[in-house]
Amino acid sequence: MTSNPRWKQRPPGSNWGDFGPDDQQGRMNLITPAKVRQGVAEVHEGITFCLSLPLDFPGGNVLNPRRHPPVVRPTVRNGRPNMNYRLFQDDPDASDVISDDLVVMHLQYSTQWDSFAHVGQLFDADGDGFPEPVYYNGFKPDEHVVGPSDVKDAGVPSGLLPRGSSQARALGIETMAEHGVQGRAVMIDLHAHFGRQHIAVGYDQLMRVIEADQVVVETGDMVCLHTGFAQMLLEMNKQPDAHTAEHSCTSLDGRDAKLLQWITDSGLSCLIADNYAVEATPARKGHLLGCWAPLPHEHCLFKLGIHLGEIWHLTPLANWLRAHGRNRFLLTAPPLRLPGAVGSPATPIATV
Repeated sequence: MTSNPRWKQRPPGSNWGDFGPDDQQGRMNLITPAKVRQGVAEVHEGITFCLSLPLDFPGGNVLNPRRHPPVVRPTVRNGRPNMNYRLFQDDPDASDVISDDLVVMHLQYSTQWDSFAHVGQLFDADGDGFPEPVYYNGFKPDEHVVGPSDVKDAGVPSGLLPRGSSQARALGIETMAEHGVQGRAVMIDLHAHFGRQHIAVGYDQLMRVIEADQVVVETGDMVCLHTGFAQMLLEMNKQPDAHTAEHSCTSLDGRDAKLLQWITDSGLSCLIADNYAVEATPARKGHLLGCWAPLPHEHCLFKLGIHLGEIWHLTPLANWLRAHGRNRFLLTAPPLRLPGAVGSPATPIATV
């Protein structure tokens, strides 16, 4: 652990400072050139799988009332919608027909990555006896993660351009993109063992699945959890039922201390699931009660610098891997290199 100008004490069990005082990439640092070569070595067939849902799924705002489907619109050219626009209309010999568009998108609506600026915690990082808001590695609100104070500058803009903007001056999703998200990934197929039962999987259950399927997770691996949830969303065809979504498929038990310790000890670099929040939400009552999502938010994003992938479409890949007696593959999954964003849609590709 190195000294840090932003904090005097770090959260128990965290790795703040282990990758340097100003580190913003967390356990992405564990995806080394050797780990990338290990991922490439898993490619035997040259078959690829798209692990993204169509980005207008799940449909509506049942999963999160603040997030809505993307809106795609044409740009404006000469006072007209720039879609199927005939260029040089007065020239009978001109042949160009132009379409050009824009998108208004909630970046974490569908298949996505979380950055470390997505969630912080109240913690006494300066050692004065009073907890204050802070993010991974001691980065601070209003100094490193800033945003407007006027609600008019939040939400969907009324015009084509917003009046103000938010910006993660540190910990933004672009730091993940700049690292390059490519390496070896490991599939843990919870759906194969539990189906669509609504179960919060703890350490003991997870270890039984790992042992039964002969899964080995090593330092720097990206871990994918297949629950079948995203496949269920596809079947709902953009009309998700709230009760079904809330009472179907497995998720991790974020209150299981042994499970949290396994995430720490395993050395996994990223944690990815095809469900909404990786763990059951809201988490069951127990210790750490003040945190709404202790596993993904507090333990992974805040303490360990582990990026989270959510609502990935893992079912076709998981089925192929199981049919061929495999659980490792090459994963290529960069987020958008969008400076200052706290999350990003993704179109991950698995290669087997």
